[in-house]
Amino acid sequence: MNSTFQEALNLPPLDQVGFVVKDIDAAVTIYEPLFGPFKRMDPGPFDYLYRGQYEPAELKLAFGQSGDIEIELIEWISGGTPHKEFLDAGREGMHHMRFIVDDLQTKIEEAKPFGYQAIWSADFGPDLAVAYLEREEDPLLLEFFQNGGMSAFQSEQQTLA
Repeated sequence: MNSTFQEALNLPPLDQVGFVVKDIDAAVTIYEPLFGPFKRMDPGPFDYLYRGQYEPAELKLAFGQSGDIEIELIEWISGGTPHKEFLDAGREGMHHMRFIVDDLQTKIEEAKPFGYQAIWSADFGPDLAVAYLEREEDPLLLEFFQNGGMSAFQSEQQTLA
């Protein structure tokens, strides 16, 4: 991503790097010496807008830290998601970068001229929403997260509780 994109959207520094893994227990064992300890969440199914259709999805999550950057491990359990697409393509590892935004819908619109389209999203409540964006020929997704002023981990806990 070049500085023009980040400047044009007035994005803050990234705050999270997400990794899709086949086995979250094995991944925590591997990555805990680097980014641990990890806090785990098994939020159960939740409905997301995925490529134009609402679909329940279930994921297991674990959160570690590297300085100011949160490290998220994601194990796909069920449903259509970008995480399943990633695994179905034979991939495992770095999947997305997250930016905290004040107005999710505005940032999604501002990203369109740069080739990004929202493919997976959910509104969890007032000022609490998420979207994954992709662009053609780029395997790395962007996550825009509107969290209403909470810390990222607090908002993830509230969102998925």
